[in-house]
Amino acid sequence: MTQFRLTPLAKSLPATVPFVGPETQERAMGRPFAARLGANESVFGPSPAARKAIAETGHWMYGDAESLELREALAALNGTAKENILVGEGIDGLLGYLCRLFVAPGDAVVTSDGAYPTFNYHVAGFGGELHRVPFKEDREDPAALFAKAAEVDAKLVYLSNPDNPMGSWHEGADLAAAMEALPARTLLVLDEAYIELAPEGTALPLSFDDPRVIRMRTFSKAYGLAGARVGYALGHPELITAFHKVRNHFGMNRAAQAGALAALQDHDWLARVQAQVAEARERIGEIAWDNGLVALPSAANFVAVDCGGDGALAKALLDRLFDRGIFVRMPFVAPQNRCIRISCGTPEMLDLLASALPGALEEARRG
Repeated sequence: MTQFRLTPLAKSLPATVPFVGPETQERAMGRPFAARLGANESVFGPSPAARKAIAETGHWMYGDAESLELREALAALNGTAKENILVGEGIDGLLGYLCRLFVAPGDAVVTSDGAYPTFNYHVAGFGGELHRVPFKEDREDPAALFAKAAEVDAKLVYLSNPDNPMGSWHEGADLAAAMEALPARTLLVLDEAYIELAPEGTALPLSFDDPRVIRMRTFSKAYGLAGARVGYALGHPELITAFHKVRNHFGMNRAAQAGALAALQDHDWLARVQAQVAEARERIGEIAWDNGLVALPSAANFVAVDCGGDGALAKALLDRLFDRGIFVRMPFVAPQNRCIRISCGTPEMLDLLASALPGALEEARRG
């Protein structure tokens, strides 16, 4: 057997990824999904202006290593300075850079049990020690997270608002008040991937210069550019500057930057998508109700649907929906895993879901 000289840490890690992609599952099934409702993408697509900008970009050139135009536009949108902003390869890429900056083998990091697993993947990749706290009433629990951070002297504490996988959220003012208990040596990693789809008042009402927190946002959800991989961080200028020590300076391709800039400027398209997401959340709730299930309140572009049982029932339902060509996902950890998670889809996709769900649910309950 060939012996590669991997680091001891790399040797100790499993060769797994947090999510199995729908394309992988389609190849295994030998057919495509009829309704792709599991990855929390925006099936409504990006702005036509973004598509045009991507198509007309000179792909023979590397992207601007500073993403200057995009950062200036983001600064104007958020009422801050470009020095407070870093652009990267989606929130996933930014989380990887953040862990590279902060996490050494044995360092304590706190997250919620069942929260976004890609963060955990990056922490493990740098040898950090994860400490998990449970959700409270299907929401992440800031008080418990910050208390655990104090207990273990955590370098980072991760919290998403709105939350994935449940779609729940906290008022920004409540979160700011809870941060009074955040340990002085701990950085809050606040994932705001769904913030454009959340009720007004969800965003954290603190200065981007606040050194206690770094906020992560994305063009993958409301702006419909998941395939372009564009995310950005908002934080104290000294922290943003630190990323330049470790980031891939030419990792952001030119087309993605151009598309994101055009998407940011198309306010009418964003408003249209926000309305379509709201309509889809309502429709998913109606489909759930018609089948005796409960849709949980959501501030994201998906809805968690309580299947009325445990994780085994939810997994059986997910599998039966797969059999019918409907791609959905489910939370990993109890008691949230009593739910399936359904992304907002087009009316046609949700019609397919409505048609498939009764039979799938009957088979799942029998099984």
